[in-house]
Amino acid sequence: MTSELHAQAVRLIEARDLHLDDSQQRMLARLADWLQARIRSSAWRRRPAAGAYLWGGVGRGKSLLLAALFEAAAVASKRRVHVHALLQDVQQRMLAFAGHADPLQRVADELASEARLLYLDEFHVHDIGDAILLGRLLQPLIERDCILLFSSNYAPAQLCPNPLYHSRFKPFADLLQRRCLVLQMDAGPDYRARSTRHWGLYMEGPAALLEARLAHVPATSQLLLQRRALTLRGMDDRTVWLDFSALCRQPLASGDYLQLCQRFAHIAIGDLPALRYCSLDEQQRLVNFIDIAYDSGCELWLQSESSLDVLCAGVSHGDFSRTRSRLAQLRQEQVESLAC
Repeated sequence: MTSELHAQAVRLIEARDLHLDDSQQRMLARLADWLQARIRSSAWRRRPAAGAYLWGGVGRGKSLLLAALFEAAAVASKRRVHVHALLQDVQQRMLAFAGHADPLQRVADELASEARLLYLDEFHVHDIGDAILLGRLLQPLIERDCILLFSSNYAPAQLCPNPLYHSRFKPFADLLQRRCLVLQMDAGPDYRARSTRHWGLYMEGPAALLEARLAHVPATSQLLLQRRALTLRGMDDRTVWLDFSALCRQPLASGDYLQLCQRFAHIAIGDLPALRYCSLDEQQRLVNFIDIAYDSGCELWLQSESSLDVLCAGVSHGDFSRTRSRLAQLRQEQVESLAC
């Protein structure tokens, strides 16, 4: 029998004029059954798994399903947060507990008291410091009866794949496997690539193309992000305009990109090179930025003399398939010359 939670989640999805394929329908029903049982469970009964961990390929609707269940769930205190924003939040909270015994336990207390249902979207870790921090946070959140939802492109055992660090993260991956309902989305089409909903613009053509579109934006040389000065082309209350070199060729962190996307509704990036010629660090910064910009809902404009296919060709970064899927949702324009 269809649960009310499942029915409400379906209504929320269909209200967006979206329709689930058979695989997505089966997955939504299974997750809804688990979540409804988890919400209703009590201390004197055997509880369902503490969390649900849904992983699979890009554009398969993982976030769509979990977001609908999250919204439909009859839980008074709940929070949805992207992994980059969670890391920034945890680090800032730990500073407030500096000098106390085990600050991370105190942070877990705060998070659990603020949200019984915690949805961690796009869960992935590559930096070992971030991996250990997130891993150490999981156990106390589970102990404090937090209901956890995860979406990821990786199975728990594939998180933190760097062989130098994998063994250090393995106990936390085992915890996810042991305490969560781990489900894999079936392979299928990337629905982002088929979407007609655009979140920005990709301009193939000379830099002057972007300059003409942003002629109204006052020229500005710098913006201070945390403790780093970011070189700009222009800025007003809504828009910030800068080049790829300023965004990705200096050691900016996810916190810098979060600040940028929280402050500006419109971000324009010019002079993107073919990414296969960029260093792995530069590729990682672009992956992080696109993740954060996409999640924040800001409007993104990108300009390159290369087509989007050429821009993305030959990139070997492990997370780039997700980035490529998101870039495919930018409306594409090609202009060979601005001359009349």
